[in-house]
Amino acid sequence: MRVNMGKIKVIIKRPDEKIGHITWVSPTLENLQKHVDGYIEAVRFGDMIILCDEEGRLKNKPYNCQIGRTSFVGTIVAVGSDGEEFADVPMDITGWKFLLK
Repeated sequence: MRVNMGKIKVIIKRPDEKIGHITWVSPTLENLQKHVDGYIEAVRFGDMIILCDEEGRLKNKPYNCQIGRTSFVGTIVAVGSDGEEFADVPMDITGWKFLLK
């Protein structure tokens, strides 16, 4: 049985964090926009989705990290997907830290 009903497990990484942290959040659009401090842009990496502020560069948000060939600014939220819905992030923090550059 799920402990955090209505919430999903995510990894949040702020620009001032080396790796980030795992937490549980409500997957509503409004709540996720609060976490990235702006309109959501979703960037897919396999079975994981990185949510970021789509206007982060225009707002001069600080550099956060690079995943693959994509660099991110501002706070990012890593989630999984279940069809059209956001779901628990499909990796643990150990796997996550190896993605970051």
